[in-house]
Amino acid sequence: MKAIILAGGKGTRLGVYTKNIPKPMLTVGSKPILEHQINILKRHGISEIILLVNHLKDYIIDYFGNGEKFGVKISYLEESNPLGTAGGLKEIEDKLTEDFIFIYGDVMFDIDINRLLNFHFSQKSQFTIVVHPNDHPFDSDLIDVDKNKKVSSVFPKPHPKDFYYKNLVNAGIYVINPVVLNFIAKDKKSDFGKDIIPMIYNKLDVYAYNTSEYMKDMGTPERLERVKKDYLSGKISKRSYLKKQKAVFLDRDGVLNVFKGLIYKSEQFEMYPFAIEAVKLLNSTDYLSIIVTNQPAVARNLCTIDDIEFIHKKMETILGNAGAKLDAIYYCPHHPDKGFPDENPEYKIDCECRKPKPGMLLKAAKEFNIDLSKSFIIGDSFFDIVAGYNVGVMHIGVKTGMGLNDDDRKRFISKGYTLREPKMIFENVLEAVKNIK
Repeated sequence: MKAIILAGGKGTRLGVYTKNIPKPMLTVGSKPILEHQINILKRHGISEIILLVNHLKDYIIDYFGNGEKFGVKISYLEESNPLGTAGGLKEIEDKLTEDFIFIYGDVMFDIDINRLLNFHFSQKSQFTIVVHPNDHPFDSDLIDVDKNKKVSSVFPKPHPKDFYYKNLVNAGIYVINPVVLNFIAKDKKSDFGKDIIPMIYNKLDVYAYNTSEYMKDMGTPERLERVKKDYLSGKISKRSYLKKQKAVFLDRDGVLNVFKGLIYKSEQFEMYPFAIEAVKLLNSTDYLSIIVTNQPAVARNLCTIDDIEFIHKKMETILGNAGAKLDAIYYCPHHPDKGFPDENPEYKIDCECRKPKPGMLLKAAKEFNIDLSKSFIIGDSFFDIVAGYNVGVMHIGVKTGMGLNDDDRKRFISKGYTLREPKMIFENVLEAVKNIK
């Protein structure tokens, strides 16, 4: 498999940093970002690399040569005129006869590429977009997906005011089948985010591969310094799925948002201000932030799956606007008790995902390679506490929401479950996160 790296951008947002140095050659640690990318590709057995170059191209060509000293084979497409993020591929169409990886040269990343490729080929995808939640989705190209992870909408920046979104940001890494090249015009500047993806997502099989592994563009001075700091701290390599992850599982209602019984309309959803700070604090640690929440309003026919998804988009938008993100949201729409008026029988089942059963936590552990023994759950109900206990997660209670009160205790026992007490109790989720080491 070949890899194509877009290395011709001017990096104008970086100001003096890129006056005499091309953007992909800015160093992190002691190596250019482009060298870090090539090393990741080599580690995964991808050794044939084409660099698309333009601005200050001699700097790049002189440094990498034919790639021999880096253990790979490197060739170049020298664009006489900038053709955008996509246009240059048409110039080497004859060399791209099978699926290939395409990477923006200003993205620092460390991901398990084999997982990405397995997803691409198992989905029979013709264009796979690597997406991730980030802490500045409001100025990023966003993707929406259906339940099968097929792309259903694209939202290039800038976004309209009062727009609720799923925090799935285009990370600038793609796996591309050559059929996509038919949609790129020759000798014409075009961009994947603004031109090609909006054109093809409802014509081809386009999927989104969502990962919490480290990916960050270093297109501004602030982001470049952040990448350097993360590299020195070891955070970049720690987030690779090749290594076990740690997570803090968060209940939703009563922990992150004000408890109002069953919430089934977005107008009812109100986040605690301290919860926003808690998620932001979690983002600065080595822990993933993952929601696991029972949402039986669907089974009771008060709302639909789409309504729950819209509420979660509101939550992710609130967090994103505050510079915070969630790595994943898992929810259970089921309820085991049948025989109520107007219930939705499709969701009235005894499932494996409804807490205190551990289904959501186990699914997350598999998808994110999580070490549950080094993870935590924070909840306001014994249903949360026992779900954590059932998989060996450290369980923490909070006094907001149900607050593990007597009514919650009685309801839990009445279902025939074995009661477990939380290891620790704090005033709210922010205080709980502050005490996680």
